[in-house]
Amino acid sequence: MDLLLNIELNKLPESITYRDKSMLVGSCFTEHIGNTLGELKFQTLQNPNGILFGPDAVCKSLLSHVQNKQYAEQDLFYLNEVWNSWDHHSRFSHIHKDECLKGINQSQQKAHDFLYVADWLIITLGSSFSYFLTPQPPLHLWRGGEAVANCHRAPANWFEKKMLEVDEIKEMLESCLKQLKQFNPGLKFIFTVSPVRHIRDGVVENNRSKARLIEAVHFICSKFESAHYFPAYELVIDVLRDYRFYDIDLVHPNYPATEFVLEKFIETCIAEETQQLMKEIKQIVIARKHRPFQPDTNAHRQFLKSYLEKVKDLQQKHNFLDLKEELNYFSQA
Repeated sequence: MDLLLNIELNKLPESITYRDKSMLVGSCFTEHIGNTLGELKFQTLQNPNGILFGPDAVCKSLLSHVQNKQYAEQDLFYLNEVWNSWDHHSRFSHIHKDECLKGINQSQQKAHDFLYVADWLIITLGSSFSYFLTPQPPLHLWRGGEAVANCHRAPANWFEKKMLEVDEIKEMLESCLKQLKQFNPGLKFIFTVSPVRHIRDGVVENNRSKARLIEAVHFICSKFESAHYFPAYELVIDVLRDYRFYDIDLVHPNYPATEFVLEKFIETCIAEETQQLMKEIKQIVIARKHRPFQPDTNAHRQFLKSYLEKVKDLQQKHNFLDLKEELNYFSQA
């Protein structure tokens, strides 16, 4: 008896390899994929603006990377004793204005340089809801009507909440991809919709929000030959379909669920020969995390020597891999 609904997953016509550079942007689910690829030594750059949920925020950030926009003092605002940017996650916020700008602009430059040579852009959209600033008394907050990527725990009356229309999302994604392709003609895209449910918006509203994202993304994938859809949302919502696969909040997929999705992502989006190399690297990564009880024993020194040889062998066979950290660690023998 089948206990899981079967879903047909087609391999990408051209798959990701270790030689490829991949940028990942979007919701927190992006980071599940990005963290795994990064740990396994893929060349990645993840969320240069921090976590972003809406297509408007994602498109705005990507175009700022294309333009290599450099932020200035007038782009920041002061709230809760720190300087913030409406276009960035709070991980860029800082008690010192200059340090806030420094972090943002260094990330902008890095993203611009990486995106210019990237092979893949993986975009995970989380919500169709957008928040727009309403004019506020402090002069530096008078940016009424502008959409924000992060609300930074500002008072609710500072914002107007709106669900973007399907045509709006289609238009902004299409315009963004056209400009990205002009900037980097070889860039390929993988779109996903986050399976994390935004219950604070309401169950019905969350479903409407996700439906608009799915419709818009499929429109884009039908229009751009280089754009593909990976069904992360469907794998959790329609295949797993059980609260055993959710965290205690009943909203976020738990570890078994994210591992299941990652397994399917690897099967469909990663080249087969690369998958074999991933298994070898995973063994080394796990060994690198090993913490011995008795580091001065001959057994531990032999363990280090054994893996040092494995790392050297891998590095010699695949000189495009960055294994400096592992080489330094296992050289302690």
